[in-house]
Amino acid sequence: MPGTVAAPRGGVLRDFHNRYESVRESLSLIDTAAREMGLPDISSRLIEHDGTTDRRGPEVQYLEIFAVSIATHHVLIAEGVRPVAIVGQSIGELWALAAAGRLSVDDAARLAVARSRALTRQNWGGKMLAVGVDGRRAESLAGLINHPDLVLACENTPRQSVISGPEPLIEQVERVADALGWPSFRLDVPHPTHTPAMAQASRDLRATAPRVAYGAGRWRVCSPWLGRDVGDDDPVGLVADALTARVRILRTIRDLHAAGADVFVECGEWPVVTKFVEASVPGVRCVVPLSGSDPVAAVRELVTGSTDGGPFLPRPPAPPGTERGPAVRVSAATASAPVPALLTAAPLSGTTNVSAPAPAPAPSMSYVVTRPAPAAATPAAPEAPAAPASTPVAPVAPVAPPASAEWDYETVLAELRTLYGDFLGYPPDLLGEDDGLESELGVESLKQVALLGRVSERFGLPGLRANSSLLTVGTLRRIAESVVQGRAEAAAR
Repeated sequence: MPGTVAAPRGGVLRDFHNRYESVRESLSLIDTAAREMGLPDISSRLIEHDGTTDRRGPEVQYLEIFAVSIATHHVLIAEGVRPVAIVGQSIGELWALAAAGRLSVDDAARLAVARSRALTRQNWGGKMLAVGVDGRRAESLAGLINHPDLVLACENTPRQSVISGPEPLIEQVERVADALGWPSFRLDVPHPTHTPAMAQASRDLRATAPRVAYGAGRWRVCSPWLGRDVGDDDPVGLVADALTARVRILRTIRDLHAAGADVFVECGEWPVVTKFVEASVPGVRCVVPLSGSDPVAAVRELVTGSTDGGPFLPRPPAPPGTERGPAVRVSAATASAPVPALLTAAPLSGTTNVSAPAPAPAPSMSYVVTRPAPAAATPAAPEAPAAPASTPVAPVAPVAPPASAEWDYETVLAELRTLYGDFLGYPPDLLGEDDGLESELGVESLKQVALLGRVSERFGLPGLRANSSLLTVGTLRRIAESVVQGRAEAAAR
């Protein structure tokens, strides 16, 4: 289950709320807990409204992410999916405990808010930086500066790690990474964590968090920071100790895959953790129901395992030069019984993929389905290896500015099509304004970061590169709208 990712879209749970009593009950419990803690209702925006977040603070953001994750979990269970295990990344472990039945939904909400408030009280001036290299090199990079609070915080994939530390030191790390040609991206998270600097917040949380009842639960919960399954552990202690611990989601994914998990279902809104999975164990099936037009149909397709198309169509082949990893194979064995599934981790609080530096972040819920091996399977042809994430992005020739000083939407969109088309090797007129840059065109997020940097320079908007929401659901329309709005605001100042 995910940790700190971007705030969900308004209305994202409308269909789930209308169809499933278990979803309505969970959302009601979260709303009740929120009101008790002086927060607004969480479900209303997720059920009734379109648009994006109104940025009501980190506590609301955490609870909205929790609401989306637990609602998706209930839909999966209602439709017959049975998790082999549930995995949460960073604060996503709290969602996993609730999904497994070790914690009540309302107690998990209360503990999430207590965690957020302890971090806010510490008010630490830190940052988290995703770097497109393996954990060993990222740890060496942090070690160059030799500060106790600057550490390797997360190992997400073989070519993506996250460093956490004081902001001035993160700036130094960023410069060194740039000099080495290692792609990097600052994570837009309200509370940087997974560093010894969080010891004060950890102690504060232990002292102030509500005592919560917990039980054995229905399903196995795997902890990427403990490196083992959760046993008879105190939930408050788990959440508090995770603030200073390293998260090794890469190892957890590989262990689960080695044990037979070959289908991972993300319970968040967008593919974040499943990108870690794809980069770590290519060839598995990854499903993100809420990222499609009909999430319920996607879940039912998962359960039936039909092979007649449906929502799980393979991604189109990557255009030359995009250097993305192998495509996910989506063919499934037929099955009539409920599908056992393994819930895998969500992005961490502050962990965004470097192969996809997703907006904070860096941590939806994912299931991994295990299937028996066929009696005489024919080995598939090996996938072509992905190009190293640290490969510098080839420069894109600058586009000459138009004679007009005005930047209306159509003008900006035309400029973007030319810039992105040159980079991707696509004719500009084939780039649809609503095509997902990563989901449909295969442009992995670090390349998107580089392109956003060029867009920032092109239009004189230095803050655009840091807008991580443009990476999560990146389309030319969203980027063009952000440019037009940014230019208008700049002109008004």
